[in-house]
Amino acid sequence: MIGGALCLQAPSGQADIYRYIDSNGVLHFTNTPTSSNFRLYIKERPRIPARTLQPHRYDRLISAASKRHGIDFPLLKAIIKVESDYDPRAVSKKGAQGLMQIMPATGKALNITNAFDPWENVMGGTRYFKQLFNRFEGKLPLALAAYNAGPEVVDRYQSIPPIPETEAYVQKVMKYYYAFRKTDL
Repeated sequence: MIGGALCLQAPSGQADIYRYIDSNGVLHFTNTPTSSNFRLYIKERPRIPARTLQPHRYDRLISAASKRHGIDFPLLKAIIKVESDYDPRAVSKKGAQGLMQIMPATGKALNITNAFDPWENVMGGTRYFKQLFNRFEGKLPLALAAYNAGPEVVDRYQSIPPIPETEAYVQKVMKYYYAFRKTDL
């Protein structure tokens, strides 16, 4: 229902999403609130046209996060490539935000106040990935799967979970990681 409403909107318009929980505990989402019970849930940021995205624009920031948290620069670059294609205003269908596609609850736990701020997003996302990397004892595919599907899901399977999206995600990140390592970014 929301997707249809969003598609009808003019390209230059904003499509903020509002949420309301009724007395039965049912969640209602809309981009056009009909009562004062609705509260802003996601504030849409205008997308940067793909032709203006610059993959090297955030290299200094990625390098700083790499050094601060001990995660390889080409790996961080690969994660950001797959997560947002270097779009700091990216918002996924599930609500993940920014360059490293931080979910709002994860952002809150990481004390990220603005997931669309590249510095906060990359520093917080890298810190979170480092926690996952340590949790899964340096097993990169498991840490990547946990970044995509959540650590509890990886714990349950004790391997990359049999979720097509997660399996494809790990493969894509690894493909870019190896490619970026070869190009000496």
